[in-house]
Amino acid sequence: MSSYLTYYFQHMKIEIWWTGKTFQDFTQKGYTEFMGRIRKFTAIDIVEFPETKGISQPAQQKSAEADKILAKLKNDDFLVLLDEKGKTFNSVEFADFIEKKATHSTKKMVFLIGGAYGFDERLYERANDKLSLSRMTFSHQLIRLIFMEQLYRAYTIIHHFPYHNE
Repeated sequence: MSSYLTYYFQHMKIEIWWTGKTFQDFTQKGYTEFMGRIRKFTAIDIVEFPETKGISQPAQQKSAEADKILAKLKNDDFLVLLDEKGKTFNSVEFADFIEKKATHSTKKMVFLIGGAYGFDERLYERANDKLSLSRMTFSHQLIRLIFMEQLYRAYTIIHHFPYHNE
C-alpha cells in the first residue's frame, strides 16, 4: 500500500452504529471476527445504543432512537444510513466509495443500521448518504454481520489483499 493511502486510512475512523444488543451468538462472533480483520487497515468501532423500552408505536420508537443518535453525531461526521432506499454498489464500487471518502478528508464515517422500524425522518434529513446492501429485507441483527463482511472485503480490495475474487 502506498504511503499516500496509509496516511488517509490512518486518519479516517469508521464507526458502525445500531440500536439494541446483538442476541444471536453466531452474528456477534462473525462481526467480531471481521472487526479484528478490519482493524489491520483502519480504526473501527461499534456504537450500540440501548433499546428504548415501553414504546409501542413505531413512529415514537423511531423518534426516540433518532434523539439518541442525533445527540451523539458531530457536525463533521459523515453519516451513511444502511437503508433499502439507498444506493446499491457491487463490492468494488463500495471499496471505491470508501477510498474516495478517506482521500477527501473525511475524519469519521458513521454507518447506521436502523432498528426494526427503520429511520425517523430527521435521520434521513441529516444523512450524507444512503446505502442499500440488497433489495431484500434482512433482520437488523443479521445485517450487522453482512455489512462487516462487506466492509472487510472493501478494505481488502483497496489494499490489494487476496480475499476478493473477480
